[in-house]
Amino acid sequence: MDDEITKADDINSRTIIADVSTEMKTSYLNYAMSVIISRALPDVRDGLKPVHRRILYDMYEMGLKASGPYKKCARIVGDVLGKYHPHGDASVYDALVRLAQDFSLRYPVVTPQGNFGSIDGDPPAAMRYTESKMSKIGEEMLTDIGKNTVDFGPNYDDSLEEPTVLPAAFPFLLTNGSSGIAVGMATNMAPHNLNEVVDGICALIDNPDISSLELIDYVKGPDFPSAGIICGKKGIVDAFTTGKGKVVIRSRYEIEENDKGHDRIIFTEIPYQVNKAELVKKIDDLRKDNAIPNISQVRDESDRDGIRIVVELKQGAVPNIVLNMLFSRTALQSNFNIYNLALKDGRPKVLTLKEMLSSYVDHREIVIERRTRYDLQKAEERAHILEGLKIGLDNIDEVIEIIKASEDNNIASLELQKRFGLDAKQAFAIIDMKLGRLSHLETQKILDELAEIEAQIAYFKDLLSDRNKILAVVKKEIQEIGQKYGDRRRTEIQERELDSTTDADFIKEEQVVVLISNKGFAKRLSAEEYKAQSRGGKGVRGAKLTDGDFIEHLFIASSHDIVMYVTNLGKAYYTYVYEIPEGAKNSKGANIKNFLQIENQEKVTSIICFEDFKDGEYLMMITKYGITKKVELSAFVNAKKRGVKAIILDEGDSLVQSIFVNEGDDVMIVSKTGKGLRTSSDSIRTMGRSTRGVRAMKLLDDDEIIGLVRVEEDKRILMVTENGKGKQVRFEEFNSHGRATMGQKIYSVDEKTSYLVNALAVNDDNDVVFVSLNGQTIRVHVKDISIQGRTAHGVKVATFKKKDDYIVAMAATNYQEESDEEVEIPETAEETEASNDATNDNQTEE
Repeated sequence: MDDEITKADDINSRTIIADVSTEMKTSYLNYAMSVIISRALPDVRDGLKPVHRRILYDMYEMGLKASGPYKKCARIVGDVLGKYHPHGDASVYDALVRLAQDFSLRYPVVTPQGNFGSIDGDPPAAMRYTESKMSKIGEEMLTDIGKNTVDFGPNYDDSLEEPTVLPAAFPFLLTNGSSGIAVGMATNMAPHNLNEVVDGICALIDNPDISSLELIDYVKGPDFPSAGIICGKKGIVDAFTTGKGKVVIRSRYEIEENDKGHDRIIFTEIPYQVNKAELVKKIDDLRKDNAIPNISQVRDESDRDGIRIVVELKQGAVPNIVLNMLFSRTALQSNFNIYNLALKDGRPKVLTLKEMLSSYVDHREIVIERRTRYDLQKAEERAHILEGLKIGLDNIDEVIEIIKASEDNNIASLELQKRFGLDAKQAFAIIDMKLGRLSHLETQKILDELAEIEAQIAYFKDLLSDRNKILAVVKKEIQEIGQKYGDRRRTEIQERELDSTTDADFIKEEQVVVLISNKGFAKRLSAEEYKAQSRGGKGVRGAKLTDGDFIEHLFIASSHDIVMYVTNLGKAYYTYVYEIPEGAKNSKGANIKNFLQIENQEKVTSIICFEDFKDGEYLMMITKYGITKKVELSAFVNAKKRGVKAIILDEGDSLVQSIFVNEGDDVMIVSKTGKGLRTSSDSIRTMGRSTRGVRAMKLLDDDEIIGLVRVEEDKRILMVTENGKGKQVRFEEFNSHGRATMGQKIYSVDEKTSYLVNALAVNDDNDVVFVSLNGQTIRVHVKDISIQGRTAHGVKVATFKKKDDYIVAMAATNYQEESDEEVEIPETAEETEASNDATNDNQTEE
């Protein structure tokens, strides 16, 4: 029983009672700080993490200098593990490899021999196969380390000492950058150009009050090993002034033509830390998936001379559009997020450019001060010995007698100290002096050396007495580093900030035909789909429409233009042309409600197209009943797909036409019965969007407005009737009248069988495209249509394949010099299925 009590008391005495949450917090913080300080973050003074510092110091101890032989990396890694870094061999070897990679470090501090990996992500060879030694610039990291310039501390088992920081005559942190993930924090510091960093350090020494913003005049920005182009300076300014910033890096490229006349894009520089092999594979995957359809082939032609990624384009591809897609979807454009986190005074801190430069200058100041004190001590010790030798030489005969009379050196030393007032070191130096030093020449050498040492002592004391003189040495030595190892900048910095891309950046800008049917089906096609025919040609089918539907609006535009839609309810909407779905030539297209938020009772009555919203441009509208108004184009900038009010319509009225006008322009208003009014647009005052407008032209009871045309000196007015007759009339044939008059006769129509369809302003540089009720499309050269008088009946311009067909829409486009061609497309879906190929008739009708 007593034994059990004694045992229980012994267990209780060895039991520690602790709060779990407190213990976890303490242990986690200890672990976190250990990772932060001992593994993941660089020291702001020498820019090295502990593993890098230990590798360089071990190579220094092994004598692996730039001028010496290589040693197996396995030997170096094993030595570092055994002496200083008790972690996995892979972590040490990976760190050693990175110090030697010229695509990872701007200025590698290790010279490799063997396979040390590649920019394609290939791993290095095993450490037993590779060899390395310090580079010349790597040696600068340890210059004067033997002169008590830095503190040393015990290694992991107290058996050796290792430096807590290196002297770092070369500014490693700013020139090579650093990256690392600690616990709860990470660092990502960009590399910079050595010459620029040297200039920045000198500027800071000369003017300690200089700001980080002013230092940008010297340190321009990151300079990556893989070069590339930095777009804009905002991220650089943010990083230098706050320690955080985003830098956008783009690949450098050239656009060339290959042997077949096709364009190709050649990339010669890529962003920092991008895996080239994965990049090429990603581009090829986009090609295979048809995500970027204009790429025909991707090749990696890189070699030892540099990077060369060739992207072959298909015929007709627009290189800039392909580039925008590549930059948007691949690492050819990458962000480098700068986070200047480093250890300062043993604590992690986010640093500005000035703080990093100041920390380095302070470190070098301490190194040079300690080196000077060390040199001063050694010089004083040597001067002390030389002074003793001088005394001995001055009394050489007596000295010899004392030494000869003494039993041993110790007694001789004591006798010399008593006789000449020397200390033990000086006495033994005299005793150890060779007889050959007694010659006159050797005696003079001792005296000269003493004079030189005394001059050095005076210099060292003077240097230590003035901080500015130490800073001058710091400046001089860093300038020498720049002269020895500096090179030109690799990464270009563009002033212009990179604007965010829009959908338009990925769309080829080209001429397209836009067709919108009476029932609201819309599509766009390339203008090249239609070949010009002679007057009277039968044309091709432009749309396969449903029963009762017909093409109501047709116009030619750039794919980047803006299309404004005005509905029967007086609302205006707009989209970009490329937002209208692309369709096949004989398809009906997509319902307009797919891309416009219009109500069920709304119908698009007028469509206009323009490049951009500009001040000083006016939109003039006219309704079927002859009401007109003029509104500034900029008033519609907020319309978009939701729409805004454009005009207030009378009951039963609808919008017929909308055009752009400028101050001083004349316009022609045309009715379906052949009446026309030429008047000045200035006679119509500018109004707001939510207004009714004013009377444009007086109409008879059965007449309606069918067209509104701006008068242009180099153009003529073209009018076409429903039954396919048309003519051109010169604008000077019409006299200008006031607003709200009846105008004059401009076309003789047979009102029982046909009316005017529309009126256009054209010249010989135009073709005109007609669309019939049944979807037949005809393209005719304007120069083939007669120029006639105001009252003429016109000539036949189109022939219909069905007797009950007639023209419902027309639009002007650019003239194309092509052979006359007629393509017949089956009229019904059944005929289409029976014959997939159209037949060519090659005929012309008068």
